[in-house]
Amino acid sequence: MSPTKLTRTDPRVLRTRQLIRDAFLDLLQEMELEKITVNRIAERATINRVTFYLHYRDIADMMERMADDTIEEIQAILKDVPNQPQPAPTDKVWPVLVKMLEHIAENSNYYRVMLASKRIPVFTERLLKLMVEVLTNKIEKGDIPSSSFSVSVPKDIIIWYVSSAFIGTIVSWLRNDMPYTPLYLAKQLYLLVPLNSESSSQE
Repeated sequence: MSPTKLTRTDPRVLRTRQLIRDAFLDLLQEMELEKITVNRIAERATINRVTFYLHYRDIADMMERMADDTIEEIQAILKDVPNQPQPAPTDKVWPVLVKMLEHIAENSNYYRVMLASKRIPVFTERLLKLMVEVLTNKIEKGDIPSSSFSVSVPKDIIIWYVSSAFIGTIVSWLRNDMPYTPLYLAKQLYLLVPLNSESSSQE
């Protein structure tokens, strides 16, 4: 059996990695990232240093892979959302946005630490890149009509702006203990985002 296949199928490997990541998450809530060492992670996870290095090269490698796994999980969730066009005026929400917010709410402790409190750069960058890809994909498929854009603003700038605004809103939502439901927040974001034909037609 190849190492890759073992990593994917052996429950012991998955369980150990979860212990390591949970320990890292706990430590992040207690101290700054720069103070976290492999020794501290291993001690908290009740493993030894050798075991840690069997799974990750170092802490930076672990964070990279955590970010990758998180984005893959979100992408898998989004793929399950029916491929629906621009919502009707009565819907006032994008199903893909609701699903993403529901996922974040269900894993709020993880996202609160990685995104809202510590702002782990690699994690934030991966999530921002995903948002850019989602918006770009919707535009290319025609789910967001070209009439939604101001003729004086390039589409890529609008995508960057909306993606950054979305991440910023999620951060504030988490920091304030999620005072709104995912569905309600998604509806408000839909009304705010200048990418729907209804709002553009009224200008």
